[in-house]
Amino acid sequence: MSGTVRGVTIHLELDDGVALVTLDHGRGNTLDTDTCKELVIRLEEADAAGARAVVLTGSGDMFCAGVDLLALDEGGARYVGDFLPALSDAFLAVFGFPRPVVAAVNGHAIAGGMVLAAACDHRIAADGPGRIGVTELLVGVPFPLSALEIMRCTYGTTPLPSLIYSGATVTMADALPRGLVDEVVPGEDVLSRARELATRLGELPAEAFAHTKQQLRQPYHQRIAENRVSDDAQVERMWRSEPALAAVKAYVEKVLKH
Repeated sequence: MSGTVRGVTIHLELDDGVALVTLDHGRGNTLDTDTCKELVIRLEEADAAGARAVVLTGSGDMFCAGVDLLALDEGGARYVGDFLPALSDAFLAVFGFPRPVVAAVNGHAIAGGMVLAAACDHRIAADGPGRIGVTELLVGVPFPLSALEIMRCTYGTTPLPSLIYSGATVTMADALPRGLVDEVVPGEDVLSRARELATRLGELPAEAFAHTKQQLRQPYHQRIAENRVSDDAQVERMWRSEPALAAVKAYVEKVLKH
């Protein structure tokens, strides 16, 4: 099955208890408001259908290039107010899914794309030209708290400053020894390997797995819940500011429209 909202499509396929959720939005599988809302819906459908595990991937040769800056540039300050909560909800829908979620990182995982991969339980990356990293500060906007806590849970606090402050992206081969991905396999094998692992993890007792996953992630969920409202207000103010929107416009004109 698949769902479409204003031309945005996220596919959901169920095969022997494993749900394959595929981002399919534009050339970069980018995240706009509708895509984020659709991702939440697809995961709810996977849960309702009794999926024992999920594989999250992107269409074509791209996992996710992050926030749809074209939509942000076009929508401006008014767009931000709807988009940022939807973005956090999408991150948290993946992070909080009670059953195993395996990322099949089939290409670039940039900015919000890296956060989505970090929100999964395991990251299998395709060897090749794909790169991974977080670039928000290069564009001039901060992450919402949900994104930072998800990355803190997955990678620990120590590597985050150099990772985020530099805005650097690395190949998947370089990402492996840094712990940014868990496996690197040939590109043609990434989806089959992700399905294989998802199937194995999905065979674990569901209730015990869900409880253990919640135990592991509880401190991060708690910090998000306690601070999200105040942090969202600050982050929205900065994303809506004239300097930030001007930086986004400059980036779009320089990089995305050429």
